[in-house]
Amino acid sequence: MKKLLALALVGTMTVAMLTACGSKEETTEAPAATEEAATEEAATEEAAAEETAEAGSDKTWVIATDTVFKPFEYTNENNEFVGIDVDILAAIAEDQGFKYELQSIGWDASIAACQAGQADGMIAGASIKQERIDSGWIFSDGYYDATQTFVVGADSDISSFEDLNGKNVAVKNGTQGQAFAESLAEQYGFTVTIFEDSPTMYQEVILGNSAACVEDTPIMAASIKEGGLALKIPEGMESEAAPYGFAIFDESKQELLDMFNAGLANIKANGKYQEIFDKYLK
Repeated sequence: MKKLLALALVGTMTVAMLTACGSKEETTEAPAATEEAATEEAATEEAAAEETAEAGSDKTWVIATDTVFKPFEYTNENNEFVGIDVDILAAIAEDQGFKYELQSIGWDASIAACQAGQADGMIAGASIKQERIDSGWIFSDGYYDATQTFVVGADSDISSFEDLNGKNVAVKNGTQGQAFAESLAEQYGFTVTIFEDSPTMYQEVILGNSAACVEDTPIMAASIKEGGLALKIPEGMESEAAPYGFAIFDESKQELLDMFNAGLANIKANGKYQEIFDKYLK
C-alpha cells in the first residue's frame, strides 16, 4: 500500500513538473514573439518615413519674381540675376534644405503664374496689405519694412503733393505705389498713368511725359545711385512703412510658406539676414 501511494505521489509530481516546464516555456516565448513583431513594425515605419523624406527632398519648388526691382531683384554687370530677394530666398532654402527654381518673369506674370498653379510662390518686394489678402494672397512673415515715395526729375521744382495739381503721375501696375498715388490723386488734383515695369515708368519722368512716378523708397534710392538716373526723391512725399512678404496663392503650398517663415527666423538669428541687407543697402 505504501509503495502504491509513493508511486502515485511520484507520478503526480512528475506531471506537475512537466506542466510547470511547459507553462514556463510558453511564457518565455510570448514576449520574444511580441518584441520581434514590434521591431519589424518599427523598421517598417522607419522605412516609410525615409521614403517620405526622400520623396519630399526631390521636390523642386517654382518661385516667381520680377525682372527689375533693384536692389531686390535685377541683373548685374556680369549678367547674373541678383538682389536682396534672390539672396534671402537662397539663404532660407539652404537653411531649410529645400530645392527651388527661381523664374524671373515680371510682376504681373508672377501673380498670374501663381494663380494658375504654374508657380508655387512669389517673392518680388510685395507689400503685405489687406486688399491682397482679401483677394487670395497668403503672405509669410514680413521680411522688410518699406515706404513708397514720389520721385521727380532731377531739375524739377516739385517738392510737395500740392505741386502735382493738374499734372500726371506714372505708376507701376498692381503695386503699393499705384495704390498710394491713387489714394491721393483726387485730393491733390493729379492724374495717374499705369505702366508694366519700373524702367519704363522712370523714363516717363526723365523724358518729361509725367511730373512724377511712385516707387518703393529703397528701390528708387538704389536705382538713382547705381543707375545714374536723372531723378530725385523729394522729402516728405513718402507713405507709411509696410512690410514686404513672400506669398503663395494656394493653401496646398502651406509647407513652402512654413519653411520660408522658419528659415527667415533662423537667418535673422544667425546674422545672415543682416549681412544680406548690408551688402545691398550700405
